[in-house]
Amino acid sequence: MTEDLDTRRGTVTTEADGRQRLEFRRSWPDPIEDVWAALTEPDRLARWIGRYDGVRAVGATGTFVMTHEEGEPVGEPMTILECDPPRRLVVEWTQQETEDWRVDLDLRSEDGRTHLRFVQVFPADADVTDFAMGWHWYLAKLGAELGDPPPPPDWDAFLAEVGPAYGRG
Repeated sequence: MTEDLDTRRGTVTTEADGRQRLEFRRSWPDPIEDVWAALTEPDRLARWIGRYDGVRAVGATGTFVMTHEEGEPVGEPMTILECDPPRRLVVEWTQQETEDWRVDLDLRSEDGRTHLRFVQVFPADADVTDFAMGWHWYLAKLGAELGDPPPPPDWDAFLAEVGPAYGRG
């Protein structure tokens, strides 16, 4: 993988209003256009996280299905808030049991690598740990799509590997 577990682990900080900000940083030797394609092209997106069905334009709402979850995948409305290829994508989607999720993805090229910054903000009282581990899993799957070693084959193996770093396991 591109970094060690400590640098790949999500970090949580507290915003001025008390909300919790989860941030991940990753980098790959791939060109920025290739990383953007892995984040947005239907076939590549499906290999690491899921499927978006709908118009791909700012302000458009479609359905996003996380196809790598346990059980029957459920589609949820997703709106594209910002899209500035190949640098920035911001989406928000409706969640059934929590506040709607807004995810900011920013890419930049530096020193022959493409750097990703992933940010999601949660309510002040949210238990962010499980969300952080879930996003860690999906970002490992994104890394595999970009040529990193594959992530563990299933959630239990993944949890055994990274859970202790998050205080779980």
